[in-house]
Amino acid sequence: MKRKNHTGVQFKNCMCWPLMLTVLIVLMNVPLYYFDLKAGICVSIFAALYFLIVLAIFIANKSVLRNEAINFATQYGTIQKKLLDEFEIPYALLDYNSKILWMNKSFSKIVEKNKTYHKSIATIFPSVTRELLEKEEHNDHIHVKWKDRIYRVSAGKIYFQDQEDAKNSDNKEEEKSNSYLIALYLFDETELHESIQEIREQQMVSMLIYIDNYEEALDSVEEVKRSLLVALVDRKVSKYFSERDSVIKKIEKDKYFVVFKQRHLEALIEDKFSILEDVKTVKVGNEMAVTLSIGVGVSENSYNQKYEYARMAIDLALGRGGDQVVVKEGEKISYFGGKSRQVEKMTRVKARVKAHALREIIESREEVFIMGHSISDMDAFGAAVGIFCATQVLGKKAHIVLDEVTSSLRPMKECFTEEKGYPEDMFLGSEQALEMADNRSVVVVVDTNRPNYTECPELLKKTKTIVVFDHHRQSSEVIENAVLSYIEAYASSTCEMVAEVLQYFNENIHLKPNEADSIYAGILIDTNNFMTKTGVRTFEAAAYLRRCGAEVTRVRKLLRDDMAAYKARAEAVRHAEVYRGAFAISICPADRDVESPTIAGAQAANELLNIVGIKASFVLTEYNGKIYISSRSIDEINVQLIMERLGGGGHLNIAGAQMTNCTVAEAKRRIQITLDQMLKEGDIEV
Repeated sequence: MKRKNHTGVQFKNCMCWPLMLTVLIVLMNVPLYYFDLKAGICVSIFAALYFLIVLAIFIANKSVLRNEAINFATQYGTIQKKLLDEFEIPYALLDYNSKILWMNKSFSKIVEKNKTYHKSIATIFPSVTRELLEKEEHNDHIHVKWKDRIYRVSAGKIYFQDQEDAKNSDNKEEEKSNSYLIALYLFDETELHESIQEIREQQMVSMLIYIDNYEEALDSVEEVKRSLLVALVDRKVSKYFSERDSVIKKIEKDKYFVVFKQRHLEALIEDKFSILEDVKTVKVGNEMAVTLSIGVGVSENSYNQKYEYARMAIDLALGRGGDQVVVKEGEKISYFGGKSRQVEKMTRVKARVKAHALREIIESREEVFIMGHSISDMDAFGAAVGIFCATQVLGKKAHIVLDEVTSSLRPMKECFTEEKGYPEDMFLGSEQALEMADNRSVVVVVDTNRPNYTECPELLKKTKTIVVFDHHRQSSEVIENAVLSYIEAYASSTCEMVAEVLQYFNENIHLKPNEADSIYAGILIDTNNFMTKTGVRTFEAAAYLRRCGAEVTRVRKLLRDDMAAYKARAEAVRHAEVYRGAFAISICPADRDVESPTIAGAQAANELLNIVGIKASFVLTEYNGKIYISSRSIDEINVQLIMERLGGGGHLNIAGAQMTNCTVAEAKRRIQITLDQMLKEGDIEV
């Protein structure tokens, strides 16, 4: 399509106006013939002479005027080019392929290229790609760094023809390459960015520091030395943060509030908050080391928002077991520390309070839906049965949401049939639960605190009353708006927590043997036969269940594996690879004969810890389009930190993760890369 010369047409029309006035004179002369014939003839002669004179002048000066117009345009273009070349703002012209056609002196000086440089702009600024420049809207928010300066890139299209003509063109691809150039400007915003950074660094950051085991540490030292222990901890905290120009205020006997400038936060992060390890060195005869939990709130809004973020961060740190730092900056959450074992709380006051709160919530609702995580294990099943028993005592209708029954769960589930006195709708699928649930229902989530990990995430949106019971460390993804949240990272299992709650729930509650067996089995599996993560309260919960009729022999028979699962577990152990001399990595075969390969993988991870020199084990299982990773350790490696790097979580000794859109080999390589990075950064040691 040829380009229309609108300027030339307008110039030509302007030159023809004197000739066009002849027509107007002739039209004005017509009425004179009616009033006065002589006058009309005179005016006609005048009009003819005017036309001849104007025509002669037009013909004589046409070439002269055209030459003058061309000379003016040439001089104007030369001046315009000179002005652009000497323009202080760096300016360049690109073709549609983002290739540099021309640049002015300022642009050439900045990029240190001469004007004969005709390569792609991406060779100078890699982030300024052709795809980015092809966007119709102006690119005013692209920032590039060159040398020690920061520039804002502004780009716009210059069309050779009307955009409407280009859109109506039959050959759009051909027109695309010839219809426009790209004008690119650079604006130096280095000082602006430095000023913004300085303002950000001068902003105040709120921090809350809690002593995790204040009472327990004091109880482990002689009475005359208790004040000395507290004084030494205070001195460690005050000295560490005073060096960062901070204000420290002790708000309670075991709590501190700290305010400091944001520029010091980077130094604390680089130091990895060494106060966590430093405070553990305080020894005045105390058998238990003092640990801290720290929550940091960073926000560009009000001071109230900073404090609210700090409070949310400290809650998350405590929910993850303490002895760590959580930094919350908007939606971004960072974790530091968390390497030590959680301290078991000897008091059951919290369990009693939670039991009474749970009873009030269930009494105020008409129906209860209980669900664990997808592909439920024995801990989730036993905890769900425990909550079901509690609702039955109050005369409320309850349902356990369970879609997939694994081979390990089937023998236990068969103990709760209609023939044995249990309602037909005790177990429901996700679709049935979604149809029945409403705002008058309560959803109790057990053995997980992540919404995406639950058996039916959509069920959480059907009601405003949600209760969470879990023993896994919290992450940034949590179930929101839970009216009751009981998360204890020190607990061995959710079944242990539920067993404690049942003791304070109602005096009339009496568990049947098969119900006690289910809860006991959950504790047994999660503690690996009471070999890992057990405390005094774990055995007290087991003793309570034993009094209720739980039988060890009967539970052991119910938990036996079939031959296919046993062979898969043995195969995973046989093909295990030792990485870095301390990490066992293996793949569990997901044969068709193995009904629950993920459980076999978890059992294989436990078996690998029995090998001398193995500090942590990782077993990968491919199942239903996902890669499931089961990780275990005894006491030296925090596998929960490793799994969090891979998008999962769990405990210090028991953790896991799920991967999608990758092969088993790729997942295995990601584990090895993560281990290498954490060893290099000092987060784990072998």
